[in-house]
Amino acid sequence: MRQHDVQELNRILFSALETSLVGTSGHDLINRLYHGTVVNQVVCKECKNISEKQEDFLDLTVAVKNVCGLEDALWNMYVEEEVFDYDNLYHCGTCDRLVKAAKSAKLRKLPPFLTISLLRFNFDFVKCERYKETSCYTFPLRINLKPFCEQSELDDSEYTYDLFSVIIHRGGCYGGHYHVYIKDVDHLGNWQFQEEKSQPDLNLKAFQNEEAVDDPLMILKAILSQEENNLIPVDQLGQKLLEKTGISWNKKYRKQHGPLRKFLQLHSQIFLLSSDKSTVSLLKNSSLQAESNVLRNHQQLFHTMASESPGLIGSTTCPHWFDINDSRVQPIKEKDITQQFQGKESAYMLFYRKSQLQRPPEARANPRYSVPCHLLKEMDAANVELQIKRSECDSANNNFELHLHLGPHYHFFNGALHPIISQTDSVWDLTFNKRKTLGDLRQSIFQLLEFWEGDMVLSIAKYVPAGLHIYQTLTGDELPLCEVEIADGEDIFVWNGVEVGGVQIQTGVDCEPLLLHVLHLETRGEDEKCGQLVETPLVFPANAEVGTVFTALAMPAGVILMNRAEPADDECWTAIPQEDVTKTFREQGFKNGSSVLIQDSSDDNSMLPRQGKWITGVNETDWLHIKNLCQLESEEKQVKIPVTSNSVVFDIRIKAIKELKLTKELAENSCLRPIDRNGKLLCPVPDSSTLKEAEVKMGSSLGLCLGKPPSSSQLFLFFALGTDVQPGTEMEVIVEETLSVRDCLKIMLEKSGQSGDTWHLRKMDWCYEAGEPLCEEDATLKELMICSGDTLLLIEGKLLPPGFLKVPIWWYQPQGPSGHWDNQDLPNCTPSQGSSSWRATPTQGAPGHMPARVSLLYLGDIEISEDAALVELKAQAMALPSASELTVRSPALLRAWTVESKRPCRLLRTDRWQLREYKLGRRAEICLELLQKEENLGPQDMLLRTQMRIPGERAYSLAVDLVWDTARGWTAGSLRQRVADFYSLPVEKIEIAKYFPEKFEWLPVSSWNQQIAKKKKKKKQDNLQGAPYYLRDGDTIGVKNLLVDDDDDFSTVRDDIGKENQKQLALGKKKSREALRARSSDTVSSAEMPTQFRGPEASLSIHVGSFR
Repeated sequence: MRQHDVQELNRILFSALETSLVGTSGHDLINRLYHGTVVNQVVCKECKNISEKQEDFLDLTVAVKNVCGLEDALWNMYVEEEVFDYDNLYHCGTCDRLVKAAKSAKLRKLPPFLTISLLRFNFDFVKCERYKETSCYTFPLRINLKPFCEQSELDDSEYTYDLFSVIIHRGGCYGGHYHVYIKDVDHLGNWQFQEEKSQPDLNLKAFQNEEAVDDPLMILKAILSQEENNLIPVDQLGQKLLEKTGISWNKKYRKQHGPLRKFLQLHSQIFLLSSDKSTVSLLKNSSLQAESNVLRNHQQLFHTMASESPGLIGSTTCPHWFDINDSRVQPIKEKDITQQFQGKESAYMLFYRKSQLQRPPEARANPRYSVPCHLLKEMDAANVELQIKRSECDSANNNFELHLHLGPHYHFFNGALHPIISQTDSVWDLTFNKRKTLGDLRQSIFQLLEFWEGDMVLSIAKYVPAGLHIYQTLTGDELPLCEVEIADGEDIFVWNGVEVGGVQIQTGVDCEPLLLHVLHLETRGEDEKCGQLVETPLVFPANAEVGTVFTALAMPAGVILMNRAEPADDECWTAIPQEDVTKTFREQGFKNGSSVLIQDSSDDNSMLPRQGKWITGVNETDWLHIKNLCQLESEEKQVKIPVTSNSVVFDIRIKAIKELKLTKELAENSCLRPIDRNGKLLCPVPDSSTLKEAEVKMGSSLGLCLGKPPSSSQLFLFFALGTDVQPGTEMEVIVEETLSVRDCLKIMLEKSGQSGDTWHLRKMDWCYEAGEPLCEEDATLKELMICSGDTLLLIEGKLLPPGFLKVPIWWYQPQGPSGHWDNQDLPNCTPSQGSSSWRATPTQGAPGHMPARVSLLYLGDIEISEDAALVELKAQAMALPSASELTVRSPALLRAWTVESKRPCRLLRTDRWQLREYKLGRRAEICLELLQKEENLGPQDMLLRTQMRIPGERAYSLAVDLVWDTARGWTAGSLRQRVADFYSLPVEKIEIAKYFPEKFEWLPVSSWNQQIAKKKKKKKQDNLQGAPYYLRDGDTIGVKNLLVDDDDDFSTVRDDIGKENQKQLALGKKKSREALRARSSDTVSSAEMPTQFRGPEASLSIHVGSFR
């Protein structure tokens, strides 16, 4: 079923009703009830001519954001005027020119029923996401619309409306739930909140100012008198006392009166405790007395609270309201409507009706009023039929069958519970209402079992092949049975919760009894076995060790083989290693009906061939390719081994050695290693694990290699020199996981033939790139979460001490006035290895300061503390040998930028700041730019490069730095005004655009700005920091003087060339990929291993949330 917004559903419903009433006397019913009109007028200030436009509505939509209530929103819409003046003049048809004018709107025609939709959902253009307005938004119970109407000469009663329904939305903008408050105008509902039936929710904190605060008896009686049936669980009574009075029992009364439960027992003439002391109620006579006392002593308090309705103005005489929430209907009070003013559960649509629309007195509490007789007869017949169906449905849906197993009728035998007498006499069937509580069920069983003595515990039991087993004990007597997760036909075991027949019973799924078919050699006498294989059914708890099977068979030791295949004719046996005998049956994957074969360890011959049950045929996909990579001569280079997912790696390796006809010595000095699609040998697979545990896929290839596999406390690691790792250059090492990073580095240096102490380790990430260095040299590999199969890189260069940075320094040389790069002040230096110096020859018309490529010259690296100030970094950079030829009078004449993607990126302000405050990171690079004079940029100042477009040419003049104070906002209007003032031009005679050098595109900054009335709330202005401009320091702004250049184009010749180059580059990459794909497919089909190198695969977990 399609989900609709409630406003959309309302309009669809109106449309469907109108369609269904076509051709009947009620064809205009919707228009007569809900149709209204709004007139929009524009009045010329010069000739007073009025231009108007009329609009129809079935519902009014009003704003919520920045508005405190409904009347404020209507005032903004239908009283405030919007003035057209200055740059936003109105064209008058009568005056035939632009003039000042005022625009307003009024309600011309009011419908009998007024529907109002609240705009709770908005869009945040900064975060680019929807959100729900949860601020406080009040609305009155009665409203006078006279100030908002065009005609106001009628009586006030013509404009007065009463609230009769509120649709409420609970949730957020991506999903939620609707329910509705409806006013019972005709008193047709059964409203339970009348004073004679239930007392008002008294504010018991008022007791704190009276002498009664020291009398807990009076307070507890007042709390119980407000509860339904004057009944409440004892545990909740203390919580209610804390909520109502703000003080707990233990803190106020325990020292003088003792525990709460004991206090209730001592006052048995007032309070009645249940048999299990879990609930307490007020005796009937005490209930009437407490009721009278509360009303007498706090009558004033009641009247105060009954009249409290914050934000509800003009309360009407009918207080009967209902909350309809799906199939659940409950009465509410008028003051409860105030809770829907704000929050995630708040009002969404309001429905008002004219106060004049009053039903006659005889219609009150009379649903049959003015209904024709023939329709009443049909309704009565339908109600009778409905009542019958409801009774049948109630019985079918709310009653369920329970099977009661009585503990005294059972005994524990062979690992499970079995009836002492017949099954029929041990099980009682009980039909019970699932809406009742667990305590009600327990009480009913008590009444049925007159012979029962002592505690009664109810537990869920289930039949298993071994017998009856208890799984879960039911707790929470106050919970309904439908919430206790009791299913229809459930087996309930009734016992004392400890033992059955003198035997202590273990419960839960962990100790579930498993019925196993154990195959073993028949024993004739003491220590004498015959060759006959017999099958014995035995029961073991699932959490018992596998080795207990030897105890059950009175065998000292042996070999255990298990069979998980189904059916039993297709048996596939797997030996359980000796070290796994201590594991539980559940951990080994045993289940009911599993077969177990026990073989004496002293018997060299397997029992399987003699019984003729060794099956070699397996599925086509259940096999592994084992390749001989031991560099030993063999008749076979590769064998195909049949396996299952639970086959042990050790058995597979031994079988491969036999089929490859290799020497038996390899059994002690060999291992199996998976081979990936690139032909690379991965980490060895542990002998003790199964294929499922080792995550080895069926049909994959493994290599039989020399060397023992790592133990459970060891790590198998790959390592290589440098960051440019080529296929086949990695080396391997097995180390203890408790080894420190320093010792691991020494082992790897020794194995790779390197020396010196200027090396460090980095872990290769899943993108096959060098990650962060392993800085903590004393930490163990396990602490740093290094796992088997990881690749570590040996990088030359000693790690800096903690808190120090190694920062590459670049010199940023802007374009000279001639259009070529000015290099007269650049030193003659050679970049270090791993760094580069690049520059671009500018094309005519390219932006001066930031073409497609920028000029950055490498000066060197400096090591500096993160606590050092930015000015110290500049000073150290100028002390580099490569910077000795630069003419810099003071570090204050240097502007610092971070470098990203070979471009100046982020401007570093405030020389006094520590480098730590800039959050540079370990891979940060800095470029320096020479200034003509010192600058002091504030946190609100934005540095931009502006270039004036040359009229008649597709080119720009030299870039000029412009500082823009953004304290007044990041709006387009503010930026345009600053550029206009800088170039001494009228703001309406310039156009500006931001340049995107990576795309060779210019994006004009729009100059459109809507005029807003002064008395209205200010509209949130556009932010140039967000989409689509993403303005930041150093961006290029092109400026066009419309007085001499009215061309709409901002682009240059270089932009055309750059776009064409990008197009050709993308086309070339596409052709290269297609050729590489074709060559790779040919290579894979003709060669055994693909030649193209690929990085290791990594698993990704993508969680997709539900937005319904």
